[in-house]
Amino acid sequence: MRTFVAVISLAAAPSLALAADAHQDYRQQWPLQLSQANAPAYRVALDEAIYRSAVSPQLADVQVFNAQGQALPTTLLSADQPLARPAQWQDVGWFPLPTLAAGDADDLQVLTERNTDGSVRRVEARLGRGAAASRSAGWLVDASALKQGVQALRLDWQVQAPLQARVRVDASDDLRQWQAVVEDVPLVDLQHEGRRLQQRRIELGYTARYFRIVPIGTDALPVLSAVQAERVPEAQSIPWRWQSLAGTAGAPGEFEYVLDGRFPMAQADIATADNSVVQWTLLSRDDPNQPWQVRAGPWVAYQLQDAAQARRSQTQALPVPSRDRYWKLVAGQARPGVAPTLKLGYQPEVLVFISQGEAPYAVAAGSVRAARSDAPVGTVIAQLRQQLGAQWQPATATLHGPAQVLAGDDALAQPRDWKRWLLWGLLVLGVLVVGGFALSVLRQKPHAPA
Repeated sequence: MRTFVAVISLAAAPSLALAADAHQDYRQQWPLQLSQANAPAYRVALDEAIYRSAVSPQLADVQVFNAQGQALPTTLLSADQPLARPAQWQDVGWFPLPTLAAGDADDLQVLTERNTDGSVRRVEARLGRGAAASRSAGWLVDASALKQGVQALRLDWQVQAPLQARVRVDASDDLRQWQAVVEDVPLVDLQHEGRRLQQRRIELGYTARYFRIVPIGTDALPVLSAVQAERVPEAQSIPWRWQSLAGTAGAPGEFEYVLDGRFPMAQADIATADNSVVQWTLLSRDDPNQPWQVRAGPWVAYQLQDAAQARRSQTQALPVPSRDRYWKLVAGQARPGVAPTLKLGYQPEVLVFISQGEAPYAVAAGSVRAARSDAPVGTVIAQLRQQLGAQWQPATATLHGPAQVLAGDDALAQPRDWKRWLLWGLLVLGVLVVGGFALSVLRQKPHAPA
């Protein structure tokens, strides 16, 4: 019995050692290039190769590792979530307000001339008390070109003497009625022993056409050179990527397609070689033995071509994104005999991870054994913003270079249940021992009676 258990343990040892290396649970990995070193967190957009390598319907077999092979705290975000999208900055127009006498900041009257689109052409400020001007009145920012509001403003000024001032920000849609949106914001620009500390960002999170930045107290404001507004792109502005699938004919008016990746498909389109007008229903499933599920339709897809241009129906949105492998189109009317091209669209998702250990980092994908547990990255980032400032956000990481093979296709093989094999081995061994003992008893000659 001891010999048998020892043999089983020695046979299982290589596989246990292999499982101890988390990288060997994955098919392949892609090195990451970091936009900046030593950032607390990074975001990396998934590309087509990762979707093709993954096998998990939830994309649980996609994980970020450090150079020591340790899995990093990682979470998967859809493309339209705020942490998944880097902030976008846009230059906006601004106008310096005339200087004010001390104590006249609240008596500022702003007269403006606007273009037909609402943008400001000229600003004229009048002092309510007519005193001699002695200090800056601040700036008027024209954000009328931004349709989605302003998340934050970033001020650029000329290098000058050490700066430490406080400002208030008011908002307006008509330049008549103003509402205070930020009461007290520090502006800082200090240098000492070769180091520089700056605070140029004003967090707003407000939708308005115009913003007025006015000083608080008697602190002098810097000489402004530019203003940028941070805006978060709409989900519709995120580029869509498409997979074109060739189909095979099944029953009359039905065509089946196979998708070779775990893409989060959310749009569908039909392309044909000739003019067509067909009512379609789109179905999908993840396993050939499962029933089909309706994903979109019925809707009428048409494609018409004349000498001037081609006209096509709009793409069809799927109510819920799907990563299913198998898709089917069913024609309701005018059943075609040739399979159309099924085009499925998706927006790439993003992994956000916390940096730990040494770089280089890598994204691994493709495994039937490994399962990522999404970390509470959002909570960590909220705490980091409290420590590093509201303007902080994860740095960008990009896939760099070709895929590096790890376990290859072995990562897709179902793992052997060594516990079950061991129990069966012990059971068989027990039967053999009992049988051998019984056989030895039977072979013994009976003793002659005394």
